Amino acid sequence: MKPNIFNISTKELSQDGFFTWLLQWADPENSKYNKELFNCGQAFVKKLITKQMNQEIEIRKVETNRQLENIDVSAKINNEILIIIEDKTFTKEHSNQLETYKNIGVDWCTRNNYKLVCIYLKTGSEALVSIDNVKNKGFAVVDRRELIKFFKEHSFIKNDIFQDFNERLKSLELSENSYNDLIIKKWERGGWAGFYQFLQTNINVIGWGYVANPAGGFLGLCWHFLEWKDYRVYLQIEEGNLCFKIGKVNDNRRNVRNEWFSIIMKHAKEKGNFEIVKPQRFGNGTYMTVAIIERKDWLGNDNDILDKEKVVKKLKEYEKFLDECIKG
Repeated sequence: MKPNIFNISTKELSQDGFFTWLLQWADPENSKYNKELFNCGQAFVKKLITKQMNQEIEIRKVETNRQLENIDVSAKINNEILIIIEDKTFTKEHSNQLETYKNIGVDWCTRNNYKLVCIYLKTGSEALVSIDNVKNKGFAVVDRRELIKFFKEHSFIKNDIFQDFNERLKSLELSENSYNDLIIKKWERGGWAGFYQFLQTNINVIGWGYVANPAGGFLGLCWHFLEWKDYRVYLQIEEGNLCFKIGKVNDNRRNVRNEWFSIIMKHAKEKGNFEIVKPQRFGNGTYMTVAIIERKDWLGNDNDILDKEKVVKKLKEYEKFLDECIKG
């Protein structure tokens, strides 16, 4: 493939740099250097403003900052509008970032008589429940698909930086859509992310995202949380196995785990669900896998193409199975 700087420099700081660069092109002083990039920058600023303000403006001046009070990117427009941008690739909000940054923006705008626009720019993917939380905190979301559509409208621009970023976005989208037509054993992390996005529109997903562990981590999706005694039990997909989980267990972990395992296996035997088996080894953390279903038994064999309807039906059957374990 043609070398692409954004395939090499994948950190959020590089993405911050690109969006700051694009915002700078919106300043009329830069129209003399590249009229097409200037028009694109202007269109981008207007797009961000209209995400939160029903206002068409003429852009006369743009000043940008990076990491101003830890805000990824900010821009002052016409000495009257402040845009703050929280820029994410594959991570998500943490440590009350959005509340903190919005409060900083509100305070600054109050003192300087500006209007505030808060943007959450996301080029990776994130669970719907997480995105809803972002919106509830007063940030408008601009996601990858929206960016791809925007850049397509300006695809005639002959600039390597611009084209490289555009190609990077399209390659991410292609990777996440790969679960539709690749055989299952060839799915990579992007394919699993795309699959999880499909699932969250068909089952009541609580969340999905990267889970770190000593083996290198995985993308996990969890759903169908129920109460059993003083604990929560639920289902989780771990880029392969479908797991029956329990947590948070602080005390008597072994006894609690073994009791719940016995209930699951007893019910599995009664129902003829012999695909539900003991994991290779039990963990002893606060969140534990009690039983598993291997990928081939719920998703499909290695050389299969995903059968979406069949898989959703199976997952709903396992929800019902978990319900019955609780009742039993």
